[in-house]
Amino acid sequence: MNSSNYPAQKAKTVVITGASSGFGKGVALKLARQGFNLVLAARRTALLEELAQECGSAVAVTTDVSKPEEVARLAQTAIDSFGGIDVWINNAGIGAIGSFTDIPLEDHIRIAEINVIGVINGSHYALRQFKQQKFGTLINLASIAGKIPFPFYPSYSASKFAVLGLSGALHQKMELEGYDDIHVCSVSPWATDTPWFDHAGNYSGHEAQMKPLDDPEDVIDAIVKLIDEPKESIEVGALTKGSFLSSNLAPGLTENFNAKYIYKVIQEAPPAPPTSGSLHKPMASGTDISAGLKQRIEAQKEDK
Repeated sequence: MNSSNYPAQKAKTVVITGASSGFGKGVALKLARQGFNLVLAARRTALLEELAQECGSAVAVTTDVSKPEEVARLAQTAIDSFGGIDVWINNAGIGAIGSFTDIPLEDHIRIAEINVIGVINGSHYALRQFKQQKFGTLINLASIAGKIPFPFYPSYSASKFAVLGLSGALHQKMELEGYDDIHVCSVSPWATDTPWFDHAGNYSGHEAQMKPLDDPEDVIDAIVKLIDEPKESIEVGALTKGSFLSSNLAPGLTENFNAKYIYKVIQEAPPAPPTSGSLHKPMASGTDISAGLKQRIEAQKEDK
């Protein structure tokens, strides 16, 4: 972060939501090796505390991002522990797979609470602090599903359209207000081999998976790079970049192809019973950066 207002010779403090697995855990470990102060947030307390110990200069704050009072406590803990917040990463997110009317309404609502309200809550407290400091970087995790509608991920897709809209609006507002050292960034990955699919609600009748899957390390590297080189919006991976371009050139054709492809992937997956995943309660499983889903899909091919 090359900022005229940024204090020299000071370890940067980064808040990461959804830090107990996947991108959040990967970013935390990478930043810990670079000497950052970390404030780690998720619902799974034991995992957070283990990660905080591993990272060193880190504190764990059990947080449900959909609850404003818990996000307020998260922000205040960062300020009390390290004197401020340099970077806030809204990474926590969840989804549900299936036909819109097969997914329970309470699950749709919960996705909106975590993915939209959670990002609004985090962005609000982060930007309030950044304005006081006159510097800071807000990074919001979006998705390819926020550019192209994913018909079997309806509420998830809607939530990521909202994240991109919010991020763009906040970016413009900081520019209008003259905050040259406050940056608002969004990151849009393709489907990635993290525990997201294990944690998702699933009412499709088939195992939750996607093909092909990108490597989580590519997304982790992209998020970390934004700390020093902030950009308004980035797409990670060739598939995401190609899909964004295709959507701009031929939106109807792209959406039609995407819908048919996702339906084919779902139908080819093994049967599975319905589940709400970790939407309403955290799951004990899915604790690593990668879920090993690529290997599982390959094993299924060999068994056929």
